[in-house]
Amino acid sequence: MKIAVFVSGGGTNLQAIIDNTKTGILKDIEIVLVLSSSPSAYALKRAEENGIKSVVVRAADYPSREEWDNEMAECVKASGAELIVLAGYLSLIGPKTVSMYSNRIINIHPALIPSFCGAGMYGIKPHKAAIARGVKVSGATVHFVNENYDEGPILLQKAVEVLPDDTPETLQKRIMQECEWQILPKAIRLIADGKVTIDNNRAFIRE
Repeated sequence: MKIAVFVSGGGTNLQAIIDNTKTGILKDIEIVLVLSSSPSAYALKRAEENGIKSVVVRAADYPSREEWDNEMAECVKASGAELIVLAGYLSLIGPKTVSMYSNRIINIHPALIPSFCGAGMYGIKPHKAAIARGVKVSGATVHFVNENYDEGPILLQKAVEVLPDDTPETLQKRIMQECEWQILPKAIRLIADGKVTIDNNRAFIRE
């Protein structure tokens, strides 16, 4: 299966996917495009170092969000990708792209949806909110993407304990390493193997 990976920053989840295409569970998966919302994203360097085509599609460079959305959809279409993976991508996907790739876009969110999610909850913010609320567990969620932030069907979740001395930064690092890097490649594998069905905004995994 061919995938496009959308990024905005450092690309640690992109690296986890790349590593798994080389030595892990995604050996038959090809990353055909890395699309970034920022020209300074380090994820673009990771793509270059691994010989993966990349493109910057930044909303500010287009007269309207509609034109930006059209360009994004055309880039993915031209790449031949069958699945879009949002790996630390911070923009809300436009309606054309969502429609064209319905139930073929997944996102990794650094919290256990429906907690600490929605507009503005990205980066370190969900971890700050989790610690401020005093939750005892947090984690990451892979979900399908629709027109609204973090409201699509939940595919996979993994939790870690929130320790008494955790800071937002230590919690972020542990969730990234123990949750995000594990369940995002697993989710791609399940979809590639045709084991996922969606019904009434719920995702089901077949054995």
